[in-house]
Amino acid sequence: MRTALKRPAHAVSFAAGRVTSGGRVLPSFLIVGAQRCGTTSLYRALSRHPLVLKPVLRKGVHYFDMAYDRGLSWYRAHFPLASRALPLRLRYGRDPLAFESAPYYLFHPLAGARIAEDLPGVKLIALVRDPVERACSAHAHELARGFETEPCFERALALEPERLAGEAERLRTVPGYVSHAHRHHAYLARGRYAEQLARLEPLVGHDRILVLDSGLLFRDPASAYDRVLGFLGLPRLGNVEFERHNARPRAVMPASVHRRLREHFEPWDELLVPWLGTVPSWRR
Repeated sequence: MRTALKRPAHAVSFAAGRVTSGGRVLPSFLIVGAQRCGTTSLYRALSRHPLVLKPVLRKGVHYFDMAYDRGLSWYRAHFPLASRALPLRLRYGRDPLAFESAPYYLFHPLAGARIAEDLPGVKLIALVRDPVERACSAHAHELARGFETEPCFERALALEPERLAGEAERLRTVPGYVSHAHRHHAYLARGRYAEQLARLEPLVGHDRILVLDSGLLFRDPASAYDRVLGFLGLPRLGNVEFERHNARPRAVMPASVHRRLREHFEPWDELLVPWLGTVPSWRR
C-alpha cells in the first residue's frame, strides 16, 4: 500500500524536477557498490550529515547503468535545487555535496566511462565485503525479490557462467541493452572487486576512489565514517549511528562450498591490498 501511494507523489515530484532541472545540483560523489556490502547503511548515515544532499526520490537513480538514454537533464531532475545549497553555504561556510548510491554502477561495464564523462571531478566510494558471504547474501536477496528462480545456491553458482555468457559484451555494444542476468545473477563475478576497480581507475583516477572494507564499517563505524568524511573533505558535524539494513535470512553454506569459493577469490582478494592499504578483514 505504501509503495502504491508513493508512486503518484513521485510522479508529481519528478515532473516538477524536469521543469526545474537546470537549477538543480549534480552529485559530487557516488556510492558505486558493491551490492550487499553495506551501501544502504553508509547512504543513510551520510544522508544525515548537514552538508550532504541526497536524491529527491530514491537513494539510487540508476542513470549510468539502466537509464543513460534519458539524458543528463533527466538525471539532474532527481536532485535538490541549487537554491537549497545557499543557506547551507552561509551557515557552514562551504558548499554542500549531493550524492546518490547505486551498487550496480561498479559492476556495469559502461557505467564508469559514463560517470567520468558526465561528472568530471566526481569522487567514488566502493564498499567491499567477504566475497563468499556477499555471493550467498546476494542469492538470498535476489531470491526474495523474485529475480532469482533457482532456490539452491550451489546450483545458481553452477548456472552463472551460462547465464552471463556474452552479456557484458552485449551491454557494451548493443544500444539500450539491459541484462537481467548480468544485474541479478552475477554472484561470483560481482565479488571480483579488483577487476571492477581496475576498470574504473584509468577513467577517474586512483585518488578519487575510496575503497572501504565493510568489516571496518560495522566493527568500528566511527573510524570508517571519519575516513569517508576525510575523503570527501567534509567536517565532522555531530555523531551518527550506523545500522544494518536489508539483512535477509539465508541457508547455511556447506563447508565444502565455502572452501571452494574462498580459494576462488584468493587472488582477487590479494589485489585489493593496495586499495585498502591492508589485508581485507575476511583474510586476517
